[in-house]
Amino acid sequence: MTISGLLPDDIVALAGRVVAENAAAGRRLVLAESCTGGLVAAALTEIAGSSAVLDSSFVTYSNGAKTRLLGVSDDLIETFGAVSAACAWAMAQGALKVSDADVAVAISGIAGPDGGTAQKPVGLVVFARAIRGSDAVDAEERYFTATCRADVRRQAMLVALELLLP
Repeated sequence: MTISGLLPDDIVALAGRVVAENAAAGRRLVLAESCTGGLVAAALTEIAGSSAVLDSSFVTYSNGAKTRLLGVSDDLIETFGAVSAACAWAMAQGALKVSDADVAVAISGIAGPDGGTAQKPVGLVVFARAIRGSDAVDAEERYFTATCRADVRRQAMLVALELLLP
């Protein structure tokens, strides 16, 4: 793996596809990132012309930020937790609401090495994709068996980029 910019070439190539295919489809994107800390937005902005598709990105690492910036209810976080399909879905819906984007992808997870529980272990990441004008719920959990925090975040970034493809 060689690095031609800030990120590895495989990530930049996938981000390039996301930008090109969404530009061709006339779609604007918004991100709501937690455990990835803005890495998905960073990958997209490595691509010249990304401003044609990336409307905005929110790094809502704390529960308070999820509530303040995206409108995720405290009750939802208290009931299901920040690392839940319900929270990721609310994050994606909130990102759509406060943006001019057509598609939102949200990511929340436990990258480790601490913070995991028996019910929600380190490596658990949830994703949600929301499309403006659609009521379809597209949310999923993934468990990444990784050797380190960086690997969980990298794998989550790749999944999120794939979810942004039309």
